[in-house]
Amino acid sequence: MNKKAVEMLYEGAKRFGIQLSDEQVTMFRSYSSMLKERNKVVNLTAITEDEDIAVKHFLDSLTLYPYIQELKGKSLVDIGTGAGFPGIPLKIVCPDLKITLVDSLIKRVAFLNDVVDELGLKDINAIHARAEEIGKNKEHRERYDFATARAVAQMPVLLEYCIPLVKVNGYFLAMKGAKEEDNYEKALEVLGGIFYKKEFLELEKDDEVIQRIIYIFKKDKKTSTNYPRKPGVPTKKPLI
Repeated sequence: MNKKAVEMLYEGAKRFGIQLSDEQVTMFRSYSSMLKERNKVVNLTAITEDEDIAVKHFLDSLTLYPYIQELKGKSLVDIGTGAGFPGIPLKIVCPDLKITLVDSLIKRVAFLNDVVDELGLKDINAIHARAEEIGKNKEHRERYDFATARAVAQMPVLLEYCIPLVKVNGYFLAMKGAKEEDNYEKALEVLGGIFYKKEFLELEKDDEVIQRIIYIFKKDKKTSTNYPRKPGVPTKKPLI
């Protein structure tokens, strides 16, 4: 990352209560370099400029930091993580948080493992799986304090992917763009979750203002073993 991108990351992180150390900045710089280099051969991201990576990937991921600190949990699963967002940036600033990264494309998982090795991160694991599959796996089902997903599907689908992975009294943090969603009541009722709160925030890059909404759902009872349904069904027949 160039100097301007580093400054944007460093100053932007302060907004979320994060004082980045020199070591953490170095990790982000290495991560950015690896992302740009691997993106030449594997489709990881359409965002390739240093300042864009700093704001639209790294800072966007760090918007979850205050809620993770507030709600206090030790484990997080990141569904549809892609190139590692938000999981890897959160791991860099929350080294004690145990993180599982889940993606359906083996080439992306290989990249994630390379980043974890290069940065020397511990207690973070990348898994090649579909969300519907891992949600049925006893090693992962109802094992996490937090689940998160970054705008990978409409809300009822995300809830079916993520709520089964969360412990009772754990939380699902959904990262969305500026358009509000309100079609999730049935999915919550079926899956054992309740609405907790949503927060509106903005990220700034030069003259550009990027609007985001974070939805937080709490799991208040165990999820029926009927969910998640078979791969592909949640998107074809969402719980609405």
